[in-house]
Amino acid sequence: MSKLSHLNAKGEAHMVDVSEKDVTSRTAVAEGFVAMQHATLDLITRDEAKKGDVLATARIAGIMAAKRTHELIPLCHPLAISKVTVEFTPSTHPAGIHVTAEVKVTGKTGVEMEALTAVSVACLTIYDMLKAADKGMTLSSIRLLEKTAGRSGTYRADNEAKG
Repeated sequence: MSKLSHLNAKGEAHMVDVSEKDVTSRTAVAEGFVAMQHATLDLITRDEAKKGDVLATARIAGIMAAKRTHELIPLCHPLAISKVTVEFTPSTHPAGIHVTAEVKVTGKTGVEMEALTAVSVACLTIYDMLKAADKGMTLSSIRLLEKTAGRSGTYRADNEAKG
């Protein structure tokens, strides 16, 4: 394992100095899953949730979360994000919603945390929108799928879901 860049020589946390890094186009893709009862999934697919359009609300929440990651995660840099997409795929086996977020930036640091935050908040929003119908929903398998550019180059997760 390489040296942790968020720790100084004394072992104290600090924000990484990116001033000498090159500006490059960077992307990150993350995923997560919200498992639920089949009846709860039916509320989404039939657009019958009492709080309104679950996926539209979760999409907006995910986009907003990506833009505000630096306010939520200590030591993250504020970034001028170029693009955020949050997509949902219903699943019947197991019942639930697969969430994917892609974030792009042209800058000196990557957007992995922004993609992971977008997925996490989108999943939490799905839970919030449907908790009256199904308090037993679970959020799982939140992970980075891919990131491009930067000092460490491209990363792609293996195809087996973790969790």
